Amino acid sequence: MNNRSIAHIEIPAKGRADLAKFYAEMFGWKIQPMDDKGMAYTVWQSGNMRGGFPDVDDENQGKGLIYIESDDIEADLKKIEAKGGKTLKGKTEIPAVAWYALFADPTGNRMGLYTVLHRD
Repeated sequence: MNNRSIAHIEIPAKGRADLAKFYAEMFGWKIQPMDDKGMAYTVWQSGNMRGGFPDVDDENQGKGLIYIESDDIEADLKKIEAKGGKTLKGKTEIPAVAWYALFADPTGNRMGLYTVLHRD
């Protein structure tokens, strides 16, 4: 199997509507609540990537680390903080490869921003 694309990413939420709004405003993700279908779940889509916001439970809060592409990490970190998130690690270089930063979203999930230095 050569295709190793990510098929679905779940980001646990203490308040699904509020967290969905954060990601829609921050990154332009499309949001679809599933509550009307009897599910306590909200689906998100970014380009061809899909995922969901399940409710937080004892096993899933703060699990996983997903990097989101960024054209301007410092500007994104400022906007993240203005919308209730927190910078965990500022813009940091991976020499000759990329820049990255870590942040916590309003629910406390640890996430990352990533900028590739050169695309071949």
